[in-house]
Amino acid sequence: MYKFKDNSMKVPSFIWSKEGSIEDEAIQQIKNASSLPFAFHHTVLMPDGHVGYGAPIGGVLATKGYIIPNFVGVDIGCGMCAIKTSLTEIDTETLKKIMGEIRKVVPVGFNKHKEAQNKLLMPRHNGNLDDKPIIKQEYANARNSLGTLGGGNHFIEIQKGDDGFIWIMIHSGSRNLGFKVANHYNKLAVELNKKWKSSVPKSQELAFLPINSNEGQSYIKEMNYCVDFALANRKLMMDRIKAIFEILNKTVDFEPMINIAHNYASLEHHFGKDVWVHRKGATLARKGTIGIIPGSQGTKSYIVEGKGNKESFDSCSHGAGRLMSKSKARKTLNLDEEVKKLTDRGIIHSIRTSRDLDEAPGSYKNIITVMNNQKDLIDVLIELTPLAVIKG
Repeated sequence: MYKFKDNSMKVPSFIWSKEGSIEDEAIQQIKNASSLPFAFHHTVLMPDGHVGYGAPIGGVLATKGYIIPNFVGVDIGCGMCAIKTSLTEIDTETLKKIMGEIRKVVPVGFNKHKEAQNKLLMPRHNGNLDDKPIIKQEYANARNSLGTLGGGNHFIEIQKGDDGFIWIMIHSGSRNLGFKVANHYNKLAVELNKKWKSSVPKSQELAFLPINSNEGQSYIKEMNYCVDFALANRKLMMDRIKAIFEILNKTVDFEPMINIAHNYASLEHHFGKDVWVHRKGATLARKGTIGIIPGSQGTKSYIVEGKGNKESFDSCSHGAGRLMSKSKARKTLNLDEEVKKLTDRGIIHSIRTSRDLDEAPGSYKNIITVMNNQKDLIDVLIELTPLAVIKG
């Protein structure tokens, strides 16, 4: 980890990586966040850090009195869940059957269910959504999206742990619901910042809302609902995958699900103050917290335990992090080479054409390097090796 601060920054930034290893644009974005008049104590950039909209993926920002929709991101509540099964082996044919059955019950990409899912599976709202206007507007559509994977880097993976057991892992978020909430409140923040003649340049895409304003309180309520919806979404997918396992192997048992989000903001106590900690592509690593750090579909993932490092605001990375943009990956990576990396390891993968190269192993940072750079943040409990993967 290294620290830096220049004259443009109100607070320093702590970078959990070697100097020069994270792209300049992402460093500039964390500098912009460090320059905010309400930034608290310092900012953080995780070892998987890379460029995002307004704020870097892998960024952590604590603020006093303000919240920034773009420092939570458009997929509010996106995160990971994992379950340990009682199985110690699984053959290739059974794996293929499982993946085929999953595709029948879990829509991927832009697809959603044709019928609305049971509203009892949705987050509770006490029958009244008047204080959540965007949720209310999108509620019916969200019921059709519940239990769907989404696209991009979202995935379902069957893995073998170094504990000797088969694991199931899911990476997904709040689907279009979180996107709608994020866009609405970011646009609202931009309009209000212009009205207030904010000193924060519009070009930095860090428009903010005061916590004590009606707009700020509305965003917090809707953001929290999206976090709950993202968990409900992952849980429904996991329940349906468990049912498939049970059909194919009636003796299988499952341990309780591990869940952790990596796109949200929460009120926490740090360095003697109550502050709003924004985690955009960063995971809570409070002492004793069990978390999940995935690699790419060709590399290991990890079940970890937080050490509670205060300098990171009790945070760690949320994954390997992109090494290159999606468009660059499609243009520069070799399809045959990337497929070979997976087939040589016996992984049932999701790379079919050059359009899939944005999710190839070569488009991501080295997960071993990322993990080595945050040994002071987490302890590794279990290493998981991919066996079969479905990508969004």
